[in-house]
Amino acid sequence: MPLQCRTGQRCRLCARPRLPALALALLALVILDSITSAAAQEVRPARTPNGGLQPQAVVDSKGAAHLVYLKGDPAHCDVFYSRRVDGSTAFTVPMRVNDVPGSAIALGTVRGAQLAVGSNGRVHVVWNGSQSQGNGVRGAPMLYARLDSTGRRFEPQRNLMTSTIDLDGGGSVAVGANGRVYVFWHGHAKNGPDDEVHRGVYLALSTDDGSTFASEQRVAVGGVCACCGLKAFATGTNIVAVVYRSADDQANRDSRLLVSADAGQSFRSVLLGPWHISACPMSTPALGLDPSGALFAMWETEGQVYRGSFLPQTLAPPVQALPAGGTGTDRKHPAFAFSRGREPFLLTTWTEGTGWAKGGSLAWECIDLTRGAKRTGAAAGVPPWTFPAVVPEADGSFTILY
Repeated sequence: MPLQCRTGQRCRLCARPRLPALALALLALVILDSITSAAAQEVRPARTPNGGLQPQAVVDSKGAAHLVYLKGDPAHCDVFYSRRVDGSTAFTVPMRVNDVPGSAIALGTVRGAQLAVGSNGRVHVVWNGSQSQGNGVRGAPMLYARLDSTGRRFEPQRNLMTSTIDLDGGGSVAVGANGRVYVFWHGHAKNGPDDEVHRGVYLALSTDDGSTFASEQRVAVGGVCACCGLKAFATGTNIVAVVYRSADDQANRDSRLLVSADAGQSFRSVLLGPWHISACPMSTPALGLDPSGALFAMWETEGQVYRGSFLPQTLAPPVQALPAGGTGTDRKHPAFAFSRGREPFLLTTWTEGTGWAKGGSLAWECIDLTRGAKRTGAAAGVPPWTFPAVVPEADGSFTILY
């Protein structure tokens, strides 16, 4: 009969010490935590599939990554959508979103497509049109399309502007509870003054999952910086928010956060980053949720990008606004994601040195939210007219598309 090893004793069969079962379990956890931590710190920069520009990515509750980007002539390009199931490394064959060819614009790097995904898996996309609305109306249309019920094609694009003109900086879309779809942009009221001080942020709201939209309503008091983009985000608890750049007659172009706790019926405002500048910086912000459920925003001020979390009910900042790490300058177009692994990490990224028809480089900072450790990285070769998007992977790592 073979000898039985006793926990903690030396076995005469193998002449090696045997570890107690609890010690073995703890060792396995240490090894697993080490692997998870290493994966969470892994950052992989990669070009957008199909050589696309201005990627926007959303990971849904099932771990699937949804991606939109622009492709073609920057002045008259197309919007493409692709999807990647959890665990896969390849996106699906791209599907064109716009049914009118060449009806999107990449010039300026602030007017590209944005997407949101509902709890039912339906994808909603908005973008600035490349052509005039026609009929004597100034400016481009604010275009919207949604994935149809089959999931195989997008419905025909629609212009949501009914009482506004002079669309310039990009719009944004967010999906909330009970079939609510929020589309934001900024422009002027028809027949009103056309300076930046009288420019406003507008919201077109759908309560039937994008089938129909009410006429747009102004939600921000004060002016708006004409050539800057904005970013919207919504939750299932009637919280909807948007980050934008304001403008006044004193050459102040401040980043601001608007938050509604009643599904877009009323909004409160908080100042994120003051900036006294007489020219439009052509910036884009980022907005989402942090692991605690607070709103997490990123914005640009004086060539630096900042981040901060804000409690949506009170707009009180639980932490002060923090600048991005590293020593780079001329920073623009921030993006971020929180890890999906067992350990909480934050990956923030942005461009450096980009400008009008000018490429630059990519930079990022990976922050261990448990230990406070930070790592920075960079990659060259960012083409003109593009910026980064972050996809958090199931193993805790991050992929940056640009």
